[in-house]
Amino acid sequence: MRSHPVAPVPDRLFADDEREQRWRARFTATRMSRPAWARDAPDRSLYTSNASGTTEVYAWDRATDLHRKVTDRKSGTHTATLPPDGETIWWFADSDGDELGHWVAEPFGGLPDGASAEPAVPGVEDGYSAGLEIGRAVVAIGTSTDDGTKIWLRRGDGPAEVVYANAEDAGVGALSEDETLLAISHSEHGDSRHPDVRVVRVSDGSTVAEKSDGPGKGLSPLAFAPVAGDGRLLLLHERHGREELLIWDVLTDTETELDLGLPGELMADFSPDGSFLLIWHTHAARTRLHRYDLATGELTELPVAPGCVGSADVRPDGTVEYTCSSAAEPSTVRALHPDGTDRVLLTPPGERAPGSVPVEDLWVGDVHALVARPTGVEGPAPTVFALHGGPHVADEDRFSPVRAVWVDAGFVVVEVNYRGSTGYGSPWRDAIEGRPGTTELEDVAAVLDHCVATGISDPARCVVEGWSWGGYLALLAVGTQPERWAAGLAGVPVADYLAAYEDEMEQLRAFDRALFGGSPEEKPDVYRTASPLTYVDAVRAPVLVLAGENDPRCPIRQIDNYVDALAARGDADNGGVAYEVSRFDAGHGSLVVDETLKHIATEVDFARRAVG
Repeated sequence: MRSHPVAPVPDRLFADDEREQRWRARFTATRMSRPAWARDAPDRSLYTSNASGTTEVYAWDRATDLHRKVTDRKSGTHTATLPPDGETIWWFADSDGDELGHWVAEPFGGLPDGASAEPAVPGVEDGYSAGLEIGRAVVAIGTSTDDGTKIWLRRGDGPAEVVYANAEDAGVGALSEDETLLAISHSEHGDSRHPDVRVVRVSDGSTVAEKSDGPGKGLSPLAFAPVAGDGRLLLLHERHGREELLIWDVLTDTETELDLGLPGELMADFSPDGSFLLIWHTHAARTRLHRYDLATGELTELPVAPGCVGSADVRPDGTVEYTCSSAAEPSTVRALHPDGTDRVLLTPPGERAPGSVPVEDLWVGDVHALVARPTGVEGPAPTVFALHGGPHVADEDRFSPVRAVWVDAGFVVVEVNYRGSTGYGSPWRDAIEGRPGTTELEDVAAVLDHCVATGISDPARCVVEGWSWGGYLALLAVGTQPERWAAGLAGVPVADYLAAYEDEMEQLRAFDRALFGGSPEEKPDVYRTASPLTYVDAVRAPVLVLAGENDPRCPIRQIDNYVDALAARGDADNGGVAYEVSRFDAGHGSLVVDETLKHIATEVDFARRAVG
């Protein structure tokens, strides 16, 4: 393997001790997710937290108010759940962040000394997770491998059996309350971005009902009504150009679209008694909560705290527990009680993370961006265009320690919800199909030009930065728009799309086939046009690449191909380009706080050196 310049990690970013402590405190402050509880034992809850310095799973017994750290692994743990009885804790065991593994279980109260968590369902193959539903007597597990997807059922104490297998992407959707029906999301038609739904009998895997809205219109199963014998399945549909809600009674094959009159896009779940829906409403990068009464059709916005809502769920007594934050204020875990009282549910130990500046909305034509400006910075400023991953997610008005440190370092931060982002309708999300990468960068360029024209950004000091799909776009940007960028910073990126397709997990190969219109063998020109490696000789700006050794999504070989091609051009004094590489022993990013601090410090230091 060719050696490459290693990106230095500065000891500190700021000479001023207070500023240095502030940016680090945003990452080291204890964070926790919203606790999720066992359906039949709601005093037993799980959450994830970075309290130990690595994101791990914690148990909380609400009856005794005891908290216990469950997992302790080098690369951390972020996926766990509770069966209905709350007697055990299930968590997903992979190796060093590679996402390939299986579900294990241990007692809620903890393992005996020297004991280890055991496979939760013996006989299920190792794979990438493709969904999980745990009932009182039935378990459905999805696994994805290079051979495609399998869905396994364990009924009672019997062995696990495969009830579904297909070479295309699929996943466990929802299990009915009486555990007789299982909804499966599948893409047997070859388009994993727009799945269909099949409902099968748990008893024998036979088909009960099918639903497809045709090409380019996906259906996603969310939940069955929590009433025994009830066949109502809550779905997301895209019939009107955005994600909306549909209730499908699979036993009578009747359906009801819910027209709520809200702009933007929707997500929902049933209340524990099935009488109302808790609805997430996302519009213009903000998410708020509503209640929809299924008997009366009345829609009510819930008086939750100011900010952008994240995770939320309804307790058996009607209390809504949720997380909420804004760009200026760190996240809190809160409880909205039926009487309207809203309070902080849990306060993590230690000092709260320092806040930051708010974001401003910026619309350039149809492109929405969020802009964060350093306090007191006037005139055209150095600007980092921080591009989100996905691509099918979006930047929102939520707290981000990463955004905050760039602002502290004197950079304007611009987050662009380019075509391909969610939250702006299906046509916006799907506009990159057949032409990924270059489509998104047209939107980024339009926002950059606007920021320069209006005096926000210094055209000579614009940096493009991102992780995952954002890192891919950063590498593609410095190759296809070399005159625009002073530096490109790419974390865990796609760098050589042809090699990435060969090495990545099958779920992403299916996604790529849907996005590109076929495999590299079928669409070679589209893949080459979208690949940063194609434009490596056009790169002028300094490039920083950060890569995980065990990454199944953006594998290391294709990144090595790209930096080898940079090296082949020679050094910056002889027609080449300056570049640096940071490799770390984890997967698609890191759950270790110290590693994250190194990544951020490396990025900011590199950008500062590039823009002077």
